[in-house]
Amino acid sequence: MAVPTTREGNLEAPTRHPLDWNNPAFYDEAALHHEMERVFDICHGCRRCVSLCQSFPTLFDLVDESPTLEVDGVKKEDYWKVVEHCYLCDLCYMTKCPYVPPHEWNLDFPHLMLRAKAVHYKKGTTKLRDKVLTSTDTVGRLAGIPVVAQTVNAVNKIGPARKALQAVAGIHADAWLPEFSSRPLRSRLDTLPLDIPAEPAGETKGKVALFATCYMNRNEPGPGEDLAAVFSHNGIPVTLAEKERCCGMPKLELGDLESVRAAKEVNIPVLAKLVDAGWDLTALVPSCVLMFKQELPLMFPDDPDVQKVKDAFYDPFEYLMLRHREGKLKTDFKSPLGKVSYHAACHQRVQNIGPKTKEALSLVPGTEVDIIERCSGHDGTYAVKKEFHEFAVKIVRPVVKRVNEAQPDHYGSDCAMAGHHIGHVRADGSSPEHPITLLRKAYGV
Repeated sequence: MAVPTTREGNLEAPTRHPLDWNNPAFYDEAALHHEMERVFDICHGCRRCVSLCQSFPTLFDLVDESPTLEVDGVKKEDYWKVVEHCYLCDLCYMTKCPYVPPHEWNLDFPHLMLRAKAVHYKKGTTKLRDKVLTSTDTVGRLAGIPVVAQTVNAVNKIGPARKALQAVAGIHADAWLPEFSSRPLRSRLDTLPLDIPAEPAGETKGKVALFATCYMNRNEPGPGEDLAAVFSHNGIPVTLAEKERCCGMPKLELGDLESVRAAKEVNIPVLAKLVDAGWDLTALVPSCVLMFKQELPLMFPDDPDVQKVKDAFYDPFEYLMLRHREGKLKTDFKSPLGKVSYHAACHQRVQNIGPKTKEALSLVPGTEVDIIERCSGHDGTYAVKKEFHEFAVKIVRPVVKRVNEAQPDHYGSDCAMAGHHIGHVRADGSSPEHPITLLRKAYGV
């Protein structure tokens, strides 16, 4: 296929079509393969996404090693080799591809990979390991029991135990694994001060309900406490959602769309009730924010509560900068941060809100922020799997190189897991710090 050299007809911002996942044709394998061949042919003729992840090098190698040197020479059974490397970061759609809608070629590579994953899951060929890894609520409840948490954390640091885990469960022995906290975020923030009077500013209502997320609740509650301190310092009351389940992003990436629906049926009514009570919504994991702002609205376009939650959901730094624009963000910083290497998480970048974290940190006097806009390759589960860990390390190395060259006073990412992946590959004894933690340090609260 000849690829035009201009972007004529596609000068508008990318638009997303709803995901037609309830249509039986969505799971038609022959139709899926036909669409994959069409899209792969366009990608083969363009190749501008080759540096984003391992999906595209895999595709292009398959084409270049085929007898025809074209997509028609690639075996259909090899298409899965491309699919399994896609972790739905969405960067190709939002930052690189000139053929996304409204272009007539209507190319949506991430959602095509999602469709393939859904077909794969429906066929019953998904690995048990992957089902367990994406069952974050269940794993967190079990591993968060005090004695169990201490045991799991200790075992995860023992070399022979990790090698056994790799052999039995397919979890790479050298991958960074998160620790489990015996004191979840929900127990730490159960006495949040709600007597602060909300002060609306611009589109913000001035009071925020925090969706704790599986990771921040069970694995790394510290940044959640830091967010509450920063927001309270700025006169913004913070509460926690009454109850919650996983946002559904891990199951979405697995292709288990019915589990996504089940999580939505628990979360959306609770969050919609908070919106009706005048609360804005936020979460500290960009993937969770994206789930409510993009993926659920595309899966359930006719659900008014899903749309209501979407309209009320903000990235935390987006929220703070909206307040700053209205003169409602305090700048009484006590401590400079020096040089900060800041990794912009993919699922934050594709929200199209701009570099709000960098803008917020740059308000601190004596602070220089170097933003790194490259994928870390972690994805939450991709980097820990035996067969993908080496690719995740390959993807993060340019990020690590940037951090090492900068020799910063602090480094980290909005995605805490990405930050730890960077630190793990740096292997110099340093630790990442979440940007909200840095902002709390700057405030001295």
